[in-house]
Amino acid sequence: MPRPRSLTLPGIADAALNVIEREGLAALSMRSVASALGMGTMSLYRYVEGREALESLVVDAVMRDVRLPGPGGDTPWTERVKTLLGQVRGAVARHPCVAPLVLTRRHCTEGTLAWAEALLALLTEGGFEGLSRLVALRTLVSHVFGSVQLMHLGALSGEGTAALAELDAGRYPLLRQTAQDARRLTHDEEFRHGLDVLLLGLEATRARG
Repeated sequence: MPRPRSLTLPGIADAALNVIEREGLAALSMRSVASALGMGTMSLYRYVEGREALESLVVDAVMRDVRLPGPGGDTPWTERVKTLLGQVRGAVARHPCVAPLVLTRRHCTEGTLAWAEALLALLTEGGFEGLSRLVALRTLVSHVFGSVQLMHLGALSGEGTAALAELDAGRYPLLRQTAQDARRLTHDEEFRHGLDVLLLGLEATRARG
């Protein structure tokens, strides 16, 4: 096959992302991406070393629009955490099938390393260090990715919530009422309120030493 004239790493990343979104993460391979680009598999090796390199390119592509926080000024560190993590969640939510790669490739992709370093800097500004900073980091990251998973696998507007809202009120009164309450909550609100709760809890924990 003739090699495309203007093949670039961002172009390869977009082709790999299209493969994942069309066929699933398991379908990502040098062969499938080469086919999507209209080139031979061996020709693709001139640009990337293999599947792991493709995965890293995809993660960087998904994260490329995340803007890192600048100097805080009068803006509290907690507000800048909300802004940063809101962007990260938005980026992953647009491509939920890539979420596993953002976690498994977190140690070797610039896009993920950059926002994780920025989050740690904000936590440090908030007075966290050592193990408390680690726990805070993991807790906040869990909230981001848990929110994306719930949005796509356990949607508040989905059949599961509807079924819970019709449970026997005698046996499951709280589940039934909570599912009915869920109809008034959007996923964005759920994420923001949950993040508020976590940050308030983290601040209280730090204050107690």
